[in-house]
Amino acid sequence: MNAVLQSSIVFNDPVSNAEQAFVGLESMDIAQKIDAINRIKIALQKHSPFADEPVDCVQWVPAELVTANDYNPNTVAPPEMKLLEHSITEDGYTQPIVSWHRDGQYEVVDGFHRHRVGKESKTVNKRVHGYLPLVVINAERQDKTDRIASTIRHNRARGKHRVEAMSEIVVELKRRNWTDEKIARELGMDADEVLRLCQITGIAEAFKDEQFSQAWEADKTDESAVGAEIISDVISDFQPNDKGRVFHTWEKWECFRAGFYAERPVNMTHEEGEKKYGDFLADLSAFESALHGVTTQWKFSCEHYLTNDRMNRIAWLGQASVAYALGIPSCCRGGYHRLDEAQKAAADDMALKYLNLWLAANGHEAITHEQAGGRTEAELY
Repeated sequence: MNAVLQSSIVFNDPVSNAEQAFVGLESMDIAQKIDAINRIKIALQKHSPFADEPVDCVQWVPAELVTANDYNPNTVAPPEMKLLEHSITEDGYTQPIVSWHRDGQYEVVDGFHRHRVGKESKTVNKRVHGYLPLVVINAERQDKTDRIASTIRHNRARGKHRVEAMSEIVVELKRRNWTDEKIARELGMDADEVLRLCQITGIAEAFKDEQFSQAWEADKTDESAVGAEIISDVISDFQPNDKGRVFHTWEKWECFRAGFYAERPVNMTHEEGEKKYGDFLADLSAFESALHGVTTQWKFSCEHYLTNDRMNRIAWLGQASVAYALGIPSCCRGGYHRLDEAQKAAADDMALKYLNLWLAANGHEAITHEQAGGRTEAELY
């Protein structure tokens, strides 16, 4: 008990001293007070058992010193941006903006949209006196590629990002001499995903790693795959059954031109897009007609995606069919969850039927639901 009391007394002395010192803050103007509090926080962090955790020291920084980065692949639709503004207006800032500091400026690593709200919302900006809450990370890692990797780790851990932007970033990292293994490790991807993102750009230089002996080869033996790029030994962990994979660059994908990868539906809200998506899958006659169209008319998309046994091909066929028939992008795929279990099973069975028809027509064996992807609602990439 005496040891506990003694510890309490030792602890209370600096607290009491600090509280007396803080009285002086009241006579300062707002800028002086914020600067003093920031410096106090920095001093305290040096003695904190959590000093290595960025969140242990949240500082308030003038908004004009905080700038966006030029590589963030994440996007927020206008309705979600409004919701974020409402959340910060009502609840305040509950998460700091993650930043990188150099020469008196702060570059956003994560929290771009929180940073926008603080700058653009008059209500929020006035309440926080033109300041933004920041934490600073990895001061010892100054290279831009390290900051890019950190941004993507934050985004991937939380949500999604645009395919094209991610593709451009992966190619940029490769240009900066990052190996596929380092990209996969730092961005939380597997080697196959790195390959796909490189391939989307259509930039051959993205595949100049010394580990590639024949990076891209056109298959000369199969007339049905004329124009297709077949990768035989691109990544070290390709299995023998990967020899049947067919790759096409994104500009050939019919699904891309149909708006599959659009960030939001056209002339409707996201909610309306999800409802139409679900209603369409529930209409098996309309769904079957679209599946027939996709599997007979979208040659390049089907070759590229349906030969990939590492992805959920049933999910892709469902999303592709909705894009084919309605022009609604895959971002509305949450409409699948509007179906009841019987409707989901019926839609999955229909998609499997046309997947197997396409596989048979292209010289492949029929597969089961588990082989086609397992989880019927799995995320596409």
